[in-house]
Amino acid sequence: MTATTVPPAIEPAELIWRDGVPESRRFGDIYFSRENGLEESRYVFIGHNNLPMRFAEIPEAGNFVIAESGFGTGLNFLSTWQAWQTHSPSHAATLHYIAAERFPLTRQDLEKSLSLWPELRELSKELIANYPPLISGTHRLVLDGGRVRLTLFFGDIKDALDALSFQADAWYLDGFAPARNPEMWQETILHRLTQHSSEGTTIATFTAAGQIRRALISAGFNMQKSRGFGRKRSMLSGVYEPEIPPLNTPGTPESPATSVAVIGAGIAGCLLAHNLAQRGYSVTLIDSADECGSAASGNLQGAMYVKLGVEFNHQTELALSALTFSQRLYNTQAANLWHPTGLLQLAWNPGEEDRQRRFIERNQYPADILRPVNRQEAEALTGGKLESGGLWFPASGWLEPGKLCKALAMHPRINKLLGCSITQMTASADGWHLLGPDSLTPNLYADRVVICAGHLSPQIIPGTGGFRFKAIRGQVTYLPDAIANSPKAVVCGARYLNPAHGDQDQKMAVIGATFDLHNTDPSTTVESHRENIQALSAMVPQMLSADLATGTLPEQLEGRVGFRCTTHDYQPVAGQFYNSEGREVTGLYLLTGLGSKGLTYAPLLAEFVADQITGQPAALPALLAKRLASGRMHQPK
Repeated sequence: MTATTVPPAIEPAELIWRDGVPESRRFGDIYFSRENGLEESRYVFIGHNNLPMRFAEIPEAGNFVIAESGFGTGLNFLSTWQAWQTHSPSHAATLHYIAAERFPLTRQDLEKSLSLWPELRELSKELIANYPPLISGTHRLVLDGGRVRLTLFFGDIKDALDALSFQADAWYLDGFAPARNPEMWQETILHRLTQHSSEGTTIATFTAAGQIRRALISAGFNMQKSRGFGRKRSMLSGVYEPEIPPLNTPGTPESPATSVAVIGAGIAGCLLAHNLAQRGYSVTLIDSADECGSAASGNLQGAMYVKLGVEFNHQTELALSALTFSQRLYNTQAANLWHPTGLLQLAWNPGEEDRQRRFIERNQYPADILRPVNRQEAEALTGGKLESGGLWFPASGWLEPGKLCKALAMHPRINKLLGCSITQMTASADGWHLLGPDSLTPNLYADRVVICAGHLSPQIIPGTGGFRFKAIRGQVTYLPDAIANSPKAVVCGARYLNPAHGDQDQKMAVIGATFDLHNTDPSTTVESHRENIQALSAMVPQMLSADLATGTLPEQLEGRVGFRCTTHDYQPVAGQFYNSEGREVTGLYLLTGLGSKGLTYAPLLAEFVADQITGQPAALPALLAKRLASGRMHQPK
């Protein structure tokens, strides 16, 4: 990263166009063959890794993993995706494609480069629509209805090999020529490919350089030289055949799961159940309520945002990853239930104004994630009368979570058991036996179980000892449009105010939410409504009617109470469950403790837990995954 680039931004590639082909200004080399880049990709990488036949042989709910040492214009990825559509089996299966790119293209350069290939137009369009902002780190893109998962690591390949958890079935050694970009082709890096390879992993590269061939052979690859594409005399391909085969493949389950039970049908549980169903798994979704999205996820509206830290640390990186992933996922999976109106984090008091000033000074974020705005611009963006400016998040907005839960649970591979309480779990040689409070509860067995029950999770987790979870009461207030000047975008600070929504004569704006740590009352109260309105009045007094601004509440003010689950360190819990002795409990996972930011965190963490259950490449790098570990939730002895 150059001295002028401040985290989390990453320096983009600079292109030079010669004869209609993009070149790298930094490396002085072309991104693809002048003769026919697409045909070269098919010949070198798809053909010499024997992908058409291997794709066709993938079993039901199986997956195939390809790793590339660069991403560039994405041409290799798109040609592979096209081959996957042609040759993959008719049953459910997942293609994972993992690529590291130190100097990623801007969205505009990507679009211009891929416009050269009209036969890839539809795939290019979907890639460009989901292309992440230029920030360093790991980005998971879910494409083609979940049949393709692209993991882009923006940074050095050596950092990617350290951070990411995956085992490749095939390698694409690409990038600029070894003479132009020697760092990518170092012998130490080529040897480290074996840490992410299994016996039989194949490899192909356009180069036939002697030092590359010798390095790969010494790493355990059986290499051979073949005729190159076009004017190139030769290329290399091979198979990983180590003298001592690996004992196991990290991240792969001991045995394939045939059944998964997800306990809890809120936003986290429904996203996870739908995620697993997309991958070809049969899921039983269980909840004590009579319909999905009935508890904390049942509000009419929910603002989708995070509060990014002044310092760019691992906690901030996790929040940022969750924000950008959820924006992409809701755009494709939430249809008309996701409203990307934009969101303003208001600098609503001197303390927040100072925090935002320090945040802007110490960080560099692309404008498609956020940018500072003054009061006049903030008013134009939100359509409301404000007292200050703030941070504008153009791709954020609000969600109808209860309706989304119900829509996600409609997948044909999801069996719903609603009105069914689970009070006890018993491990057996075959998996887990789930029990209810009475004889009417059906006998349930599952190979894998995920507890997504929010603040009720500690009552279900098997074992002894306490857990460091907290239930927080949150009451939202519904404001009729007639008594509030509803904004056209979300405004948040001490509270959030969403745009009014609903039938023309019954439009409601939502204020959320109280933070009641020691209140267990499930009913709405006048006191909580008053607290919401007073907090909103301190933020945006000119957006309320005169009576509301002075504290006079209308009769029959409506709202809703939900109980959010958080943890002692206010970080979520997601992944394999470990008992109080630090031992892994086979087949048991947690996804809970998401607090007030559940709508933002749930999509990425559901993706991560699904990766673990299926043994597929992890959506999160190791250091971020560590922050979610379940072992930290046990009460100290």
